[in-house]
Amino acid sequence: MATVEKKPIPLEFEQPLAILAQNMEALEKQLSDNPELEGDLERMQDQYNSLKRSLYSNLRPIDHLAIARHPQRPYTRDYFSTWDPGWVELHGDRKGVDDGAMVGALLEIDGIKMVAVGTQKGRTLRDKQHCNFGMPQPEGYRKALRLFHHANKFHLPILCLIDTPGAYPGLTAEEHNQSQAIAENLMELAGVTVPVVAAVTGEGGSGGALAIGVANRILMLEHSVYSVITPEGCASILWRSNDKVSEACQAMKMTAKEILQLGVIDQVISEPLGGAHHDYQTAAENLKKAIVAQMTELMKLSPEQVRKDRQDKFRRFGSFR
Repeated sequence: MATVEKKPIPLEFEQPLAILAQNMEALEKQLSDNPELEGDLERMQDQYNSLKRSLYSNLRPIDHLAIARHPQRPYTRDYFSTWDPGWVELHGDRKGVDDGAMVGALLEIDGIKMVAVGTQKGRTLRDKQHCNFGMPQPEGYRKALRLFHHANKFHLPILCLIDTPGAYPGLTAEEHNQSQAIAENLMELAGVTVPVVAAVTGEGGSGGALAIGVANRILMLEHSVYSVITPEGCASILWRSNDKVSEACQAMKMTAKEILQLGVIDQVISEPLGGAHHDYQTAAENLKKAIVAQMTELMKLSPEQVRKDRQDKFRRFGSFR
């Protein structure tokens, strides 16, 4: 599995922590010549730990967004490699294109064999270009559609990992019928008779996320976000200003805790303090346990019960009491 750097890149709201960490490093270098500074270092460490706990217990929605977009956050391939080092990648839409933004796989997690799909953002510039910055083209959704058919035919549960700002909105995507590709996925996922579990691991953006998000159970990592449009897009439409992104984050109720309260998702998965990029292994283990637990329960249902469970779930959305 890819490993995160020892020192994750600090986000804007984490700058007070970064300054304290730098001061601690400078003090640590002086210890060999000045052992009496050890007490100062311990006090500074206590201050750092206290500030970190306080900071992460009072995050704003825009802070959650920043963590969800952190460039060192684990992506789909990282999770697959941790859960099943021998996972088999499934390529292509069988119409001549293999979209790098959508990863398909055969996985075995704790003895459960499944078909998995997930969006991939990429880390290096070349990877990001190959993955189109995590925005699938229609061919990516058709790859996922092919794998949904495969899973349904061979009675394999489906796992979907979501981390995308949205479906690619470019000219070529429209020419290749992006909206139809997304609509076909929605229809297919609604009708499959195998369990479907989806997890938002970073950004869950618009129809690009929903196209692999029609699931019996929907999970979200603690610092992930799920929304109908990016906050930047919302701010430009409602306020015609990029200065209102924070207000848009607040208004859209896009954090995992808010989405759970709205009844859209079923479970929030805790992350290591500071976010999943601070400890890939723990983040992957927490998510795996939740996925296995949900899959195990759903596999007890008959095929028709599985389909009805999913359809009833989505029919309840938007009903008011």
